[in-house]
Amino acid sequence: MEKEITSFITYLHNVKNTSENTEISYRRDLNKVYKFMESRGIHEIAEISSQDLNDYVTYLEESKFAAATVSRNIASLKAFYHFMVQEGKVQEDRSEQLRAPKIEKKVPEIMSPEEVIRLLNQPSGDTPKEIRDKAMLELLYATGIRVTELITLKNSDVNMQMGVILCRDRSKERVIPFGAAARNALARYLDGTREAMLENKESDVLFANCSGQPMSRQGFWKLIKYYAKKADIKADITPHTLRHSFAAHLVENGADLRSVQEMLGHSDISTTQIYASMNHSHIREVYTKAHPRG
Repeated sequence: MEKEITSFITYLHNVKNTSENTEISYRRDLNKVYKFMESRGIHEIAEISSQDLNDYVTYLEESKFAAATVSRNIASLKAFYHFMVQEGKVQEDRSEQLRAPKIEKKVPEIMSPEEVIRLLNQPSGDTPKEIRDKAMLELLYATGIRVTELITLKNSDVNMQMGVILCRDRSKERVIPFGAAARNALARYLDGTREAMLENKESDVLFANCSGQPMSRQGFWKLIKYYAKKADIKADITPHTLRHSFAAHLVENGADLRSVQEMLGHSDISTTQIYASMNHSHIREVYTKAHPRG
């Protein structure tokens, strides 16, 4: 089954132009299936029965995986089997009868303007690390981009004169504006600090870690956790919290959903609509301006 999984991931990469994160997710899900089937003495995909797949889903549920995780695993199986049928590796799609559990949509966690400002004001020193951290946090909140998009930005993706960044993945790219606070923080970082931190001075990477290498997801997660604790923010703040706060804030204060959808990079506007359906009075109480850092 390992060979078939590799073929599927190659297909996703070369034909579907999926992102690296999507491919990692599919491989992780399918490797779990592979190990489960191996534990049953099943080594070939043609040997897997519909009951085996049902048992695997039951195993996930009994292992207390979240409904969203179970649903994602089922979606991965369905995509994999569709490819296997398409390639003639199996004659029957035995994943067809799998049904995903009902997922209750959670209202995104958002921060108050006071919390955001406290967080963004934490890196206030003159060390290269604090100057970089300030620029990263300001840009993340100013644009609502994903953490992966933030750490993979190139220096050439930033247009300081226009006040925009070019954000791209494997299939599309989008231009997102940023405000004065992010512009000032970026200008300070780009004025010598970035070059001083980079090990390879010819690199086009925008943000480097303290070893001079490109910043990692884990590195930025530690960074944001550190500053949240320093700001005495009790909620469990993640990079996505700033993304949610950016979107909810804009929608509450009159931004049209299509524009927010484009800035966030959502392929389906229904994903963006969750911000419009949040408790109106609660958001009005929490957010008072369209963007306090603009």
